[in-house]
Amino acid sequence: MVTLPQLLGRARSVSKLGRPNAVVYGVLIAFVLGSLFPFYWSFLVASRDSGMLTDQVPPLLPGGNFFANAARVFDAVAFWKALGNSLIVASTVTLTTVLFSSLAGFAFAKLRFRGRNGLFVFIIVTLAVPTQLGIIPLFMAMSELGWAGGLQSVIVPNLVTAFGVFWMRQYTVDALPYELIEAARMDGCSMIRIFWSVCLPAVRPAAAILAMFTFMTSWNDFLWPLVVLDAGNPTIQLALEKLQSGYYVDYSLVLAGTTLATIPILIVFLLLGRQIVAGIMQGAVKG
Repeated sequence: MVTLPQLLGRARSVSKLGRPNAVVYGVLIAFVLGSLFPFYWSFLVASRDSGMLTDQVPPLLPGGNFFANAARVFDAVAFWKALGNSLIVASTVTLTTVLFSSLAGFAFAKLRFRGRNGLFVFIIVTLAVPTQLGIIPLFMAMSELGWAGGLQSVIVPNLVTAFGVFWMRQYTVDALPYELIEAARMDGCSMIRIFWSVCLPAVRPAAAILAMFTFMTSWNDFLWPLVVLDAGNPTIQLALEKLQSGYYVDYSLVLAGTTLATIPILIVFLLLGRQIVAGIMQGAVKG
């Protein structure tokens, strides 16, 4: 017969085995510091002048020139306009990609219709097509529509992505049981109501992860906006490119603009971080 002290002793031994040791914390801290160092270095250079890059022993503490360098960024390029354009493009593309990908993922995962598997395979195959191959015909299409130079030429081609459809379909297969759909049908819900009230809450972690990656990809997109947008209607990446287009590159100015351009991504990550962690933990528990 096992006594109470023996049970408590076993519980303590199990808890000790599952408790992270100093090595685990050390590795995690090293990864965190390695991830944060590029951001800190950018801010460090942005808060000083470019002369610090030639010092044999570079300073490790920020200087006091960040706001002065930031003011120079706003004087050198149309930074506010570029920031607003990128916010409009990235936000719109993120919302539509998450919505349409969730709809398509729900249809491919839970609805039975003719040609479902073949159409899904076709979508997956499009992931193997390089983006650069479609630039010329896509630019011709935007010109025919009269959209070249406007933000709609950047938004419309990216309203939904093949990766988003694949991601949401794979998550919906396991996250949404057929029993919930049948129960909603028994209650008289339409298919749209089932998607909105049953599917979306179930796939919310995956949607948050997709929203984060889509916003970051759209925010950092450079090639297509460079091709299709006018010089007076830039996105944030085009504005940053103008900061280093001269004969002499002022790295304090460039990294000040880069630091300012990174702030919206950090805000989005903080807003969606809880859902992202929930999605990762849920996938780990299922695995």
